[in-house]
Amino acid sequence: MPEDGYRGEDIKGIGQKLADEFGDRFVHEPEEERMKFFREYGLKYELEKLRVDLENFRVPFDVWYSETSLYENGKIEPALETLRAKGYVFFFEDGATWLRSTDFGDDKDRVLIKKDGSFTYLLPDIAYHKDKLDRGFDQLINIWGADHHGYIPRMKAAIQALGYPADKLEVEIIQLVHLYKNGEKMKMSKRTGKAVTMRDLIEEVGLDATRYFFAMRSAATHMDFDLDLAISTSNENPVYYAQYAHARICSMLRQGEEKKGYEPNLEKADFSHIQSEKNTIF
Repeated sequence: MPEDGYRGEDIKGIGQKLADEFGDRFVHEPEEERMKFFREYGLKYELEKLRVDLENFRVPFDVWYSETSLYENGKIEPALETLRAKGYVFFFEDGATWLRSTDFGDDKDRVLIKKDGSFTYLLPDIAYHKDKLDRGFDQLINIWGADHHGYIPRMKAAIQALGYPADKLEVEIIQLVHLYKNGEKMKMSKRTGKAVTMRDLIEEVGLDATRYFFAMRSAATHMDFDLDLAISTSNENPVYYAQYAHARICSMLRQGEEKKGYEPNLEKADFSHIQSEKNTIF
């Protein structure tokens, strides 16, 4: 393992799985072929974990889109050509290719292709959004972490440079979640692989509690997730309180049906008193 490499337990798990499945086969393979296989194998392995975890969290995705496919399917050059044809691409004396994003309110123009010929992150991102628009989507909604907030103006500028209004793209910013246990904040480190995954969280506090704690606050606000509170059986725990209320309501309805022949009918129920949008989520 490289000294500066990612040392998460999942990497060790992939290594063990490779050893169990292929033995020492890759010891004798050329490094280029070996690394190509490892990248593809690792990507497939990790994506499947993400897919399963999200489905267990009840947030399935219909389409999984690979950035690599933008290159394989020739989507980059048409996006660049569209920007060039509309007059928003220029070359600078440093040899790089730039997007004239200041025409649309960005604080400075942005590099699309570096002087060494490699793409910046922005160009394939533009190609991806153009591909979605070409496929007929009326509205593009991106969910980004708080550290990408500064990326919004340049992406909206790119949307306009492609010929669409800025509000065609909506960006939802989500803040970090801090986990607390035994009254102390749990320390995380991407470099050392010390992190709590969604799967870990669900196993620790349960699916209902995990979903409820995330839903009860706006994604745009910082959140302190108290693991001890999430599993406590007291009225201080909003999940336990809601589950207890649900059990009581079910008991009342059951007794009404058994003793007085009352049969609930949601079609005739009056929900006009519910004014908050969050209160209408079942």
